[in-house]
Amino acid sequence: MDVSDLLLDLYGRVDEHVRDVVTGLDAATLVERPEPGANTIAWLVWHLTRVQDSHVAELLDVEQEWVEGDWARRFGLAPDPHDTGYGHTAEQVGAVRPDGPEALLGYHEVVAVRTRRFLQACTAEDLDRIVDERWDPPVSMGVRLVSIADDDIQHAGQARYVRGLLERRSRT
Repeated sequence: MDVSDLLLDLYGRVDEHVRDVVTGLDAATLVERPEPGANTIAWLVWHLTRVQDSHVAELLDVEQEWVEGDWARRFGLAPDPHDTGYGHTAEQVGAVRPDGPEALLGYHEVVAVRTRRFLQACTAEDLDRIVDERWDPPVSMGVRLVSIADDDIQHAGQARYVRGLLERRSRT
């Protein structure tokens, strides 16, 4: 297995997790909190997609899908390229309100397509390229790609957990 196939498999799992957690939910459930101040499914999926969009666009030196497309409007937000959700307050989490599951899935899919195209061309040598010198040691492309996938998988798991809590609550 070459590095491209390995990364495609890893990121494909993120895509599966996102579809699994969002499919079948309505807009109200996506923004429901399991308790006051908690993250919503909408915010968690939006955030993991924003992180992937932001970092992959930076690696490609292109505009983010969030800024380029009409996605921000569909979430009730501004197309701010710096707003990826890091450090969001409970109020900011609540402001992420997609117009339905199609917005979450659609935004994630356009980001995933860009990511897949990028990963298809990725070689082992590419992974050594330094992409961020603000850290010690500097961050290579390989480390950045693992970091993105790790963040995405963690948040997808959190979203699945929130969904389980909400489903359990609705049954009682």
